[in-house]
Amino acid sequence: MRWPKHRLFSAPNEFVGKTDQLMHGLKVFSGTANRQLAEQIAKSLGQELGGLDIRKFSDGEIWVKFLDNVRGADVFIIQPTNPPADNLMELLITIDAAKRASANRVIAVIPYFGYARQDRKDQPRVAVTAKLVANLLTQAGADRIISMDLHAPQIQGFFDIPFDHLYSSVVFVDHYRRENITDLTVVSPDVGGIKMARAYAKRLSADLVLIDKRRPAPNEVEVMNIVGEVKGRNVLIVDDLIDTAGTFTSAVRTLKEAGAKGIYGACTHPILSGKAMSRINGSEVTSLLVTDTIQLKEVSPKIEVMSVAKIFAEAIRRSYENKSISSLFDVDKDKTQDD
Repeated sequence: MRWPKHRLFSAPNEFVGKTDQLMHGLKVFSGTANRQLAEQIAKSLGQELGGLDIRKFSDGEIWVKFLDNVRGADVFIIQPTNPPADNLMELLITIDAAKRASANRVIAVIPYFGYARQDRKDQPRVAVTAKLVANLLTQAGADRIISMDLHAPQIQGFFDIPFDHLYSSVVFVDHYRRENITDLTVVSPDVGGIKMARAYAKRLSADLVLIDKRRPAPNEVEVMNIVGEVKGRNVLIVDDLIDTAGTFTSAVRTLKEAGAKGIYGACTHPILSGKAMSRINGSEVTSLLVTDTIQLKEVSPKIEVMSVAKIFAEAIRRSYENKSISSLFDVDKDKTQDD
């Protein structure tokens, strides 16, 4: 059999000092979707990424082999499932390989949970793809899921295995507290994000405003109505993801026309497909903070990336040690502490 050209990742794990004594049964591996974040998570845990051989045949078929012995270990596989679909397939195959290698537990660490926008039948004859993905991950052999800022939090209920839902708000809130922006108002760009915006407003002691977005008829431009006062205020738009940036930049334009001063943005998952980057660069947004759950393809003077590696590392550590991690996904708590 002819093997395809392959990509060989880091050498097998070598633990040192106390980390070796305390976490010898914890092994962290990375897929190809966001190697940089995985390396930072492993560094925060005091170890190196495990050896994982991921190959592709000429037709695109994926092949995975663990280079480390994972028998009896708790295996954490870090892989966001943003497009292309190969990222999801690669995760499923890696989970299956770990189970067949007799791992004790297999935990899928999914910084960005793809297909989360398809969480219900909002029109006839469509798939509930988020549920399908949940089934696939469970059937592949995942024992637990760790993810961040789901587009629809109820997706946790699609799983019959434990699901830890983390929030990026801790890094964003700490940043804006240090910035100490005066006359701050938090804005939700749509009705679905009002709960997240309320949590930010509470922790930043800011006012709360909602943008009511409506489309009068198919293929017509959206009409945005601001529910609240933004004239003469600095505003912070918070959202879980930005895809094409159409809604985000429309919100920026509407807020500016309503008299807002500085306009800031905070978004967990920077999908930024299509013309998103050019739209953001051409908008009047002062700055946009994003996390590294998805690796950016381009850089922009208006976009700053904040790492969530330490949050994921702490979640992995506590999961391995069977400790509570509720303080990591409680948006109303300012400090992490064990229950």
